[in-house]
Amino acid sequence: MAKKFQNFIDGKWVDACSGRTFENRNPANWDEIVGTFPKSGKEDVDQAVRAAKTAFERWRLIPAPKRGDIMRRVGDLMVARKEELARQMTREMGKVLAETRGDVQEGIDTAYYAAGEGRRLFGHTVPSELSDKFNMAIRVPVGVAGIVTPWNFPMAIPTWKIFPALLCGNTVVFKPASDTPATATSLVEILLEAGVPEGVVNIVHGGGGEVGMAIVGHPEVDLVSFTGSTVVGKKISEVAASTLKRVSLELGGKNAQIVMDDAELSLALEGVLWGAFGTTGQRCTATSRLILHEKIHDKFLQMLKERTEKLRLGDGLLPGTDVGPCINRDQQETVKSYVEIGQKEGARLVTGGSIPKGNGMDKGWFYAPTVFADVRPVHRIAREEIFGPVLSVLKAGSLEEAVAFLNDTIYGLSSSIYTSNVDKAFRAIRDIRAGITYINAPTIGAEAHMPFGGVKQTGNGHREGGWTVYEFFSEWKTVYVDYSGGLQRAQIDNYQG
Repeated sequence: MAKKFQNFIDGKWVDACSGRTFENRNPANWDEIVGTFPKSGKEDVDQAVRAAKTAFERWRLIPAPKRGDIMRRVGDLMVARKEELARQMTREMGKVLAETRGDVQEGIDTAYYAAGEGRRLFGHTVPSELSDKFNMAIRVPVGVAGIVTPWNFPMAIPTWKIFPALLCGNTVVFKPASDTPATATSLVEILLEAGVPEGVVNIVHGGGGEVGMAIVGHPEVDLVSFTGSTVVGKKISEVAASTLKRVSLELGGKNAQIVMDDAELSLALEGVLWGAFGTTGQRCTATSRLILHEKIHDKFLQMLKERTEKLRLGDGLLPGTDVGPCINRDQQETVKSYVEIGQKEGARLVTGGSIPKGNGMDKGWFYAPTVFADVRPVHRIAREEIFGPVLSVLKAGSLEEAVAFLNDTIYGLSSSIYTSNVDKAFRAIRDIRAGITYINAPTIGAEAHMPFGGVKQTGNGHREGGWTVYEFFSEWKTVYVDYSGGLQRAQIDNYQG
């Protein structure tokens, strides 16, 4: 009998109003049901938003350092349950245990960072132009935050959003991805155990069209934070515009790693293997393109082929597994279709390009790590986000050409260059159009205390992580205190002779 999960609304675990449910299955073994979850709709969202709006009036009055104390307890509980959470995550989304442990650790780091921010929600004091008057700007909560998250980092990304939202004094309506609802439920359970009051955090399971868009379009949701595809992000922006609510969008990427002819090739190889095939390539920061200087192109490509073919596919819970499955059949089919597109466009298949059979692979959504060479910037596999274990290799004759190739997409999230020349490194930092640039490191590996986000169609300018996310989840209030005892007029000419 599969475990039954519920929504959490206004302090109670409840079924969807419709009574409908959906199954969550293990992508490495589709016969294994992780649990059944409520297939919610607009009525469930309405209830959650009402609860969050009511709870906001109490929660906003709790001092930020006290809210920070709760975040610290959340971190402690996550430390105690780290292995359990990691194994649950691998069962429902497939990536290997080393990665799911890292996903949980990212949440732990974010919790402790949030705890400290409870005593660092700094404002500003500035001199007044008038006598006996005090000017300051302070940070205040916004209201009800709608949180819509993806499946590839089912613990880390929700914590990037929910912890700052709560720390700033907002309440939350949380819609996790339908592919990873169990991990999301565990996070809510931890928040409750840590002391988050009733109504402050609500979780509503279900599809993006029914639940996600109901949250986005709800007139009493004050801000929305979304991570997902650029296509969906544009739709969210349109729907949210009708109520002029604040929206943070962290969207797609087509990230590239450059390897110059003076690079340490063995280091660059380790970087691209991790960047391209970690999380089965299912990261917004994944290395989807590899741009090689022509002088080392052939040598490096042979090194890459040999190492890629040694990667071990399998269940992420098993020791020795390097690459897990795609999240579901649709994603496996997407990867398969892009491999076919690459071949039709004239790119050369170096390795991979197939769905593996046998050794337990038939029950899961696996796809062999794939490398294409002779890829040109105009090819679709060099321009479109695939979100799978497919790497496109391009050849460049100079740093300038490599950077031009890297910048030639609608996206601008992460980027990487391997070089031993400091001048080239700093030119790359200056000229690459991306929110993140790594020098001699892969395109993946963001740290919780640093801003995270991109440019162009990767987002709408906001950043997650670090101190910057607290700007999104709080409002500035300007305060003037006049203790002169008389009327002072600031917005007229006080400088007349």
